[in-house]
Amino acid sequence: MKRPVSPLLHDYKSPARPEVQKFRAQHWFIVGLGLPLLGIALLLSLKSASGTNTASVELDAGATNIAAESLLTVASTPEPANLSAPASFSDIEIERAPLPFPEFHPPLNLAPEYDQLHLTIKRGDTLDRLFRRNDLDLGHLAMIMKLPEAAPYLKKLIPGDELTIEHDEGNLISLYREINLTSAIKINKEASGFSSTLIDQPLEIQRKTASGNIDTSLFDSAIASGITDKTVMNLAGIFAWDVDFVLDIRRGDSYYILYEERYQDDEYVGDGEIIAAEFNNNGRTIQAIRYIDKDGRSDYFTPDGQSVRKAFLRSPVDFRVSSSFNPNRRHPVLKIVRPHRGTDYAAPRGTPIKASGDGKVIFRGVKSGYGNVVILQHGGNITTLYAHMSKFASSVRSGSRVRQGQTIGYVGKTGLVTGVHLHYEYRLNGVHRNPRTVKLPQADPIGAEYRQDFLASVETILNELLQHKRTQVASLSTD
Repeated sequence: MKRPVSPLLHDYKSPARPEVQKFRAQHWFIVGLGLPLLGIALLLSLKSASGTNTASVELDAGATNIAAESLLTVASTPEPANLSAPASFSDIEIERAPLPFPEFHPPLNLAPEYDQLHLTIKRGDTLDRLFRRNDLDLGHLAMIMKLPEAAPYLKKLIPGDELTIEHDEGNLISLYREINLTSAIKINKEASGFSSTLIDQPLEIQRKTASGNIDTSLFDSAIASGITDKTVMNLAGIFAWDVDFVLDIRRGDSYYILYEERYQDDEYVGDGEIIAAEFNNNGRTIQAIRYIDKDGRSDYFTPDGQSVRKAFLRSPVDFRVSSSFNPNRRHPVLKIVRPHRGTDYAAPRGTPIKASGDGKVIFRGVKSGYGNVVILQHGGNITTLYAHMSKFASSVRSGSRVRQGQTIGYVGKTGLVTGVHLHYEYRLNGVHRNPRTVKLPQADPIGAEYRQDFLASVETILNELLQHKRTQVASLSTD
């Protein structure tokens, strides 16, 4: 005779969960009604286990994580008979799982986060305009402008400068401006107002050598050799008095450079100055070495102390030559043979025209076939003429003085011309000379008080450049 199995003899360990294959339509029973039943069962079990609710849980002061089982263990007493599930839910199986108890993490002392603005100064910008535009506190601006250390660096802003501002709903928290590569200014809000700090950002200078051979142009060769635009232009500027980089360059010309690279916090920030350079052009070699005097002024000199600068530039613009000095040229407009006593430089309209040397403006206006023209008087009874300008520089007036390299006008096609270009003439004692080949007056050599110091440094610098040159030549020969 089989007796019914008593519920008191059941093993209360949950049996292995069978695979449940139910229709999706039954899922709402579990979610909507099963979870509340589970909650009721757990509450009643806890009440039964705690007796008269006088039991307490003591936390070990050294513990940071407590297992959920140690707090929520259900007593192993049988469930009351009146807790049996309704018949309609007899096929729903409820499985108890340990409840997760969150780990304890001490609160972090995080600095408050503020709104941050990164502003780039544009033409006409002032701090007042920037504060108004970004709804920043103008009272705070007035306070920081009274800081003696900060005011000089905040009153004058240059287009391209950058500011980093932190604020809390318009209330200034900090302001940072980089003054130059080696220093910056930082404004911070304090309990009593604002404070300013000058920050030093030292640079590490490293020497580097580079070289190249010209096939099409100096610029193309230098870029192919990994030389930056800035260093290419500096190289052309050093030799601009001896080499017309528009017309004098030949295939096979070569150059060698010893220059500075600047690093900050082990990061490259840009090229520095050229220390020494050599340019080999059409069979001639020109060398230049940089020297800084006690007043911080720098210039380039040949190894024997002569200045590489001349009183005149070979080319007043940086573009290709379209017509050279030719006394038998046929005029393109008049169709007659008329001497061309100068050099024509083809360049886009508006290209700046530079004064080839220091001088005085003795004519500014319109002159027959020359169109808009400027004539400069230089020392040594030399004059230079610049014709066909589209317009004059505003600073150039008859009687005014100009410096070498100063912009005096802009390329155009006024007068008897067929296209946009600059016509440039060089006259000595009133006689036309070919500006490409005329021997130019030399600038002053290195000062007598610096000569010995300069000559003592020449050998070391040239040896460093020569070592690189030998390495490059050897490399080419093995290839």
